[in-house]
Amino acid sequence: MRKAAILLIALAIAACGQRTDLEPKAGQSLPPAPYGAETPPDAEELLKLEALAAPERSVELRRRSEERADDPFDLPPE
Repeated sequence: MRKAAILLIALAIAACGQRTDLEPKAGQSLPPAPYGAETPPDAEELLKLEALAAPERSVELRRRSEERADDPFDLPPE
């Protein structure tokens, strides 16, 4: 009985997700088109991350410790 109730609650929570396209709130509009663009970007284009916003991870692992190079900008406080 208890497992069935937990399963029912889990299914109800999982069903709450919205699967429709994103739209601006009522009375709001999307941002204007950028300079030089003919049409304003849609919601999907606005959600895409630029390469600098989400860079790919470097998977190069260090196998042993390495000596750091001298940093000319690592100065003591004055």
